[in-house]
Formats: sequence, C-alpha cells, structure tokens
Amino acid sequence: MKLQDVDVAVIGAGPAGMAAAIKAKEAGAKNVVIMERAEQLGGLLHQCIHNGFGLLYFKEDLTGPEYAHRFIEKVMDTGIEPLLETMVIRISNDRAVSAVSKSGGYINFKPRSIVLAMGCRERTRGALNIPGSRPAGILTAGTAQRFVNVEGFIPGKKIVILGSGDIGMIMARRLTLEGAKVEAVVEILPYVGGLIRNEVQCVHDFHIPMYLKHTVAQIHGEERVEAVTMAQVDDNNCPIAGTERKIECDTLLLSVGLIPENELSLMAGVKLDPITGGAIVDETRQTSVVGIFAGGNVLHVHDLVDNVSSESELAGQSAASFAKEEKPLERGKIALKGGRNIRYVVPHTISGQKDVTLYMRVNHPEETVRIKVGDVMTKALRVVKPSEMLKIDLSTEELKRLGKETKQIIVDCEKREGR
Repeated sequence: MKLQDVDVAVIGAGPAGMAAAIKAKEAGAKNVVIMERAEQLGGLLHQCIHNGFGLLYFKEDLTGPEYAHRFIEKVMDTGIEPLLETMVIRISNDRAVSAVSKSGGYINFKPRSIVLAMGCRERTRGALNIPGSRPAGILTAGTAQRFVNVEGFIPGKKIVILGSGDIGMIMARRLTLEGAKVEAVVEILPYVGGLIRNEVQCVHDFHIPMYLKHTVAQIHGEERVEAVTMAQVDDNNCPIAGTERKIECDTLLLSVGLIPENELSLMAGVKLDPITGGAIVDETRQTSVVGIFAGGNVLHVHDLVDNVSSESELAGQSAASFAKEEKPLERGKIALKGGRNIRYVVPHTISGQKDVTLYMRVNHPEETVRIKVGDVMTKALRVVKPSEMLKIDLSTEELKRLGKETKQIIVDCEKREGR
C-alpha cells in the first residue's frame, strides 16, 4: 500500500478501531489503514475471557476473544491494511501522522481523515496518594487480568481489591476460581462502581466481603505487601479515626477508574472535555479539528463493548464521508449540556436535523426518574447509577419540537411519580 493514498487512518485496533475501520470501508473509503502498537488486533479483548460480550451487538453471549475474532475476520475479509507493532508518535492539526514500526521504520504520511480509537488506561497508585512504602504486590486489576488469563501467572494468594470497577470485581471471581483468597473488595463510594451483574455474579455469589464507604488508608510491607489498613470514610472521603482495620494480604489490586488515552489528541490540537477526559465532538463524532474523528473509550469510558462498537461505526462512517468529499462536514449548532443529576452528555453538539443517540451518565444513584431533553420527555427509568451509561435515542420528530432557534439544550434526570 502507498501510504500517501490512504483515505482513512484508524489509530488503535481494539473493538473501537476495528469497528470504525470496517464501517469506513463499507461506507466507500478505498484505502483504510489501522495502526496498532501491539502485535495483534483486538486490543484488550484477548485477556477478557469471561462472557457477557455481544449481547446487544450480535444478540449472543460471547467471550472477549470470541467477540474480537468476529471483527478480526471482518477486517481481513474487507481488505483493510493492519500495521501491527506500529507506534504513532505524532499527529498534527493538518492530519500529518508520524509513526515508528518494527518492520517499516519511521513512517510519515497524511491521510484524508483520521479516527482516534486509542482506548483508555487504568488509573494507578500514583494518582491515589495512599500512604505507605512501595513494596512489590501492588498492581492494577487489568494487569492482573493479563497475568492470569494470558501469562498463566497468579499474582498472589491473599488479595485485597481497592475499587469496585468491573475489572476489579471480575478479577475477584477469577482469582477465587484459581484458588486465591480475596479478603475484601473496598470501595470509597457509598455504591458499587461497576455493573450490577458483575456485583451479583462476581462478588455476592462467591461470598466475597465488600465494604462500601471504606478505603485503604495504609500499605504495610517493605519488599512485599504484608497487609493493608482499611478505614471507613466520611462525607468528604477522608478516613475516620478509630475505624481502622488491618487486613493481612500479599497483593493489592487497584480498580479505581479509567483514563482516556488522549496524548495524541492533545498533540493534534483537539479540545478535550474536562469531565469525560475525551474529545469534544459533534453528532458525527468529529472533534474540534476538522477531519479528525473519535470513538470508543478514547472519547468517553463505556461499560459495554457493544456500545463501543456501535459508536465507533458512526465515527468510521463519518470519516469515510469526509475523505470522499474532502470538505468539512456540517457541524451541529445546538449545544447539549447536563442539567439535574446529569454528569455529561455525548455528543456535545447536534444539528437537530436527523436522528441522534445521546450517551450520558448520572452524578449519583436515583430511583423512579425520567430523562428530559429540553422540553422532550423520553423514557422512564426505574433506577439510574453512575456506573451504568444511559443511551437515549431521539428521532427527528422529537428534535423538531425543540424549536429551530434553539442554541442550547439542557438534559435533566427528573424525579417522577409512581414506580
């Protein structure tokens, strides 16, 4: 492939990148290339050997590798060029891309459009400021997942998990099945940070103790973790004196949130949303830089891979349209803003001229609510939680009711009567 003839360049070959590349090819882009720093397509799906993938997208219950395999086959069948072991080191605001490759050396080219699909990374101990020494045995839940499921290595025998994210709860079950003893799952918030199905299937069903409104206040040990001190927290998330409890363990897993990988985005001049950590986009998933699109966890952290694929397909289709027409797509002029109990809304702007799907999260759990978009009342919900992303479909007819002169729409999570 002549790199100067690339129509769409996709950075990242996880579920977002593969879905975007496939859709771009199907939408008419002649030359589509995927750049991936790992040695294989699929991203982190290969280490997610549990089921629960594909329930929405394929209407089947698949494991992570099975879900990845279906997209990998599509990538190969559609003639998309994968550049593996290729690290993108620079993107400019005029869409010039520089990368280094084990086989190709230094690569420099300029595609007609770019899709950002770099995913996200885990928050580490350095962001938490936990007092204590720096012994071995402290690692993120995702790293532990790779050790167990890919490398065949058990990180420890007596384990405490800080945070109740989905990967943390899944690893609580996985390590229990492998013979380790999970002493506790410790969560600083008054509610669980992951999906309810993982809370039930991975923690409660295996009788693993979970402590809400608690945190790890001290790490003990010099060469290896020997114990941690757990304490209850107040409304300001500060440990309460007198509630400390020491738990002996040899491993501390951290499942304390994900951060979108947007260093390349910033290099290209893309404006980021301080709440999501991802790019500010319109309904086509075009960023503030013309011709650069974003989708998946690099845009905002999803809890279901099915939604990652669906959203990234939109980014891929928009990138193909831009590459073919070689002119800016019309940007939405209506801004969306979170109101009562709505933390953020993606996309950030819409045109109001076509059907659109809104993704959002709430600030805190609430029961018996209804999502209100401007003056349009949408579906009623029995319960909403910050850990479960809301997906609201708006038709053109509903958008017309908002008025032609509307410049900003407030999205609220309102209380309602009844069940």
